[in-house]
Amino acid sequence: MKLSKFKFNLPTEQIALYPSKNRDESRLMVVNRKTGKIEHRIFKEILDYFGPKDVFIFNNTRVFPARLYGNKEKTGARIEVFLLRELNEELRLWDVLVDPARKIRIGNKLYFGEDDSMVAEVIDNTTSRGRTLRFLYDGNHDDFKKVLYSLGETPLPKYIDRPVEPDDEERYQNIFATEEGAVVAPAAGMHFSRELMKRLEIKDCRFAFLTLHSGLGNFREIDVEDLTKHKMDSEQMFVNADVVSTVNAAKDSNNQICAVGTSVMRAIETAVSTDGHLKEFEGWTNKFIFPPYDFSVATSMVTNFHMPLSTLLMMTASFGGYELIMDAYDVALKEGYKFGAYGDAMLIL
Repeated sequence: MKLSKFKFNLPTEQIALYPSKNRDESRLMVVNRKTGKIEHRIFKEILDYFGPKDVFIFNNTRVFPARLYGNKEKTGARIEVFLLRELNEELRLWDVLVDPARKIRIGNKLYFGEDDSMVAEVIDNTTSRGRTLRFLYDGNHDDFKKVLYSLGETPLPKYIDRPVEPDDEERYQNIFATEEGAVVAPAAGMHFSRELMKRLEIKDCRFAFLTLHSGLGNFREIDVEDLTKHKMDSEQMFVNADVVSTVNAAKDSNNQICAVGTSVMRAIETAVSTDGHLKEFEGWTNKFIFPPYDFSVATSMVTNFHMPLSTLLMMTASFGGYELIMDAYDVALKEGYKFGAYGDAMLIL
């Protein structure tokens, strides 16, 4: 499978800059793999496709305010610092990306906040854009995190080409997000409102919550035509005993198992045993799913409409079938569906 097979022309006006007013009222395209039929619905009508003991698997990772702007010592140059993950709590070490990278070297100091209340020192160059920063802060860790996060903003994807607004802090987050660690929101879950979750519960649908801390690797450009040569960034994930028992019970009783988002799909395909059942998992995954691929756990999938040439589109095409999904994307473009994290949704049955 070649990278160029996932190229299509996406007009900028079809990239959603804002979410729908109500979470569960975005558009929903329903794609049936068996019949090839495509339906156009509203997201809350997903209720019509699921019944008692069907399981939805959600990603409960929580996005933190990862994008900061600082100034370089002496020159005062404005530097964007994107926090990726905390490497050492005691030493205040963070793995970050900096932009523009060419201006930042080991030993440089960066100042953050109106009164330069936070200072960081560059102690390592890990990649062409990546750095390790040591934040210089005397208080306890909880206070440090509060100050650090107060300086940051919601890390909207770059293709959402507008300033971050106060509403984004709550809206670029799932309502069930509890486990802090993501810099990318699991967008498929953002369509689920409290009311819709309640209505699914009334239908006796079951919920399972795993954790996969989605990273910027989702947006990293693929620079090889042969997809077998692409390496995914690793992401930390946790699948606990409750998820395992809920999902395996549904599998054994032939109920539907719906993976809500590509991060959930990557997690369950990482944590699946040879007999097709889920097993507990705590660790990291760099699993890259592209066509053709045999899925073991999910019988259906909710996902957003993704950017051209993205690994998220490749996974969607793996699950739905390459020809059918690319045809569905043609329909979505003609019908004015919105793409990206704040865009519309697709249910693949």
